[in-house]
Amino acid sequence: MSNQKHADFKLFDFKQERVKMLHYTWIAFFLTFFVWFNMAPLKTAMVESFDFLDDKNFKSLLLCNVALTIPARIVVGALIDKYGPRIVFSWLMILSVIPGLIFAFADSFTVLVVSRLALSSIGAGFVIGIKMTAHWFPAHQIGRAEGFYAGWGNFGSAAASGLIPFIGLTLLQGEMGWRWAMAFSSVITALYGIFYYFKAKDYPDGQEPKAKIVKGKGDDVMPVSSKGDLIQYLFWTIPLYGALGLLARNLQLQVINGENMFSENVMYGIWAALAIMNLLQMAKILKFNLPRLKAGIPESEKYPYSSVGALNTTYFANFGAELAVVSMLPFFFEGTFKISPQMAGLVAGSFAVINLVARPLGGYLSDKMGSRRNTMLMYMIGITIGFGLMGFISSYGPVAADGTQTLVPTFDGTWWLVVSVIITMTASMFVQGAEGATFAMIPSIKADMTGRIAGMAGAYGNVGAVTYLFILSMVDAKTFFFILSGGALISFIVCFFTLKEPEGAFGEGGH
Repeated sequence: MSNQKHADFKLFDFKQERVKMLHYTWIAFFLTFFVWFNMAPLKTAMVESFDFLDDKNFKSLLLCNVALTIPARIVVGALIDKYGPRIVFSWLMILSVIPGLIFAFADSFTVLVVSRLALSSIGAGFVIGIKMTAHWFPAHQIGRAEGFYAGWGNFGSAAASGLIPFIGLTLLQGEMGWRWAMAFSSVITALYGIFYYFKAKDYPDGQEPKAKIVKGKGDDVMPVSSKGDLIQYLFWTIPLYGALGLLARNLQLQVINGENMFSENVMYGIWAALAIMNLLQMAKILKFNLPRLKAGIPESEKYPYSSVGALNTTYFANFGAELAVVSMLPFFFEGTFKISPQMAGLVAGSFAVINLVARPLGGYLSDKMGSRRNTMLMYMIGITIGFGLMGFISSYGPVAADGTQTLVPTFDGTWWLVVSVIITMTASMFVQGAEGATFAMIPSIKADMTGRIAGMAGAYGNVGAVTYLFILSMVDAKTFFFILSGGALISFIVCFFTLKEPEGAFGEGGH
């Protein structure tokens, strides 16, 4: 690895083993996102296939699609620190075929909900590649490597937006077309999981760590450096469970064949169970950290937990917003501009397609600007402005007979659709770039905890998605974009006061 550490970053120099690992890994990430976002572009076909499914129920499925990624990213973050990314990534892709096929051929709302909840775990795949990439690239190149991995992998959502409706509605016409399109995405991902298991490597030869992280009851717990950091850590566990409580409330409100999916008493029981789980997790954190703090933490092991918290907010506001927007953008454009589902999928894909350049650019700027903190702040302001502009794509139209607020284009003419796509791509440029900047920073906070920190921040992306999609179920899309803008502004303020520049973030060697 020593020669590779100082080699130029050449993206297609396949003589470098690290470059091959980078490409193997972004393809794995791409396929997990291809499966994860295979539902939104097929909304119309799904609603038409089921007499029990309406717009509100479909939005609930969108919520299910991001919910269990929250605990999955925490669990996966701990597993990759313990077992390595190759094994965890491979099995995640292979096992995802089970809920993927169940969802594709489901015939009841309950089965759709349960299988989509299980399938949402595939969203944890992103965190795994962050750890894998950090193993193979030195600190001064980590931003570009992570940015490329995330940007090209994240393009899987754009591919799903464009390809899934083409496969399911054009190539495979008929009532079963959309089902076979979803099944195809799950099967191809599972097959690649087998390939990844045999081709990928966790470390360059001879660079395996000599000392393993101490295994035991604290495997999924972060060590902290002070009592103040411990209080912050405890606080940041609460929204992880709160977001699942929002999902329970949303599902309880779903009316299927004239009845709620389950009673309020069941919902209260779920809330109580989540509260108990949160308290048990807090107790585990205290049990692990209090003896360490009492004994004293060596300077070499200290790190600022406030930076972890700040990056939680950035990923809430950028990736959380992306998940929510990618989930609703196809039918926003379809309903507002009155275009076909296939065309709406392609237009909405403009938000995700920009990933190919935006996220690598975010990582590159984080490497080159000399301050990862300032790069982050710049991007969060950009997101604030970008989503604010998206709020002006549509105007309020007449209220429908069922009381629903309709949206119409702010201006007439195809030219406004083109301008709207440009606005969408501009907002996306900042959103994706901010994601790249976030994960360019994570490996330099504390290298041996990259998996857990990435898991926590990654989970907050899904906390953001659940929160935003829950809000979307109560407001129109125009208002929703302004809310996303406000969320980014709050994150900017938090980062301005609490995010610290990591020490050694641009070191020539090591990770």
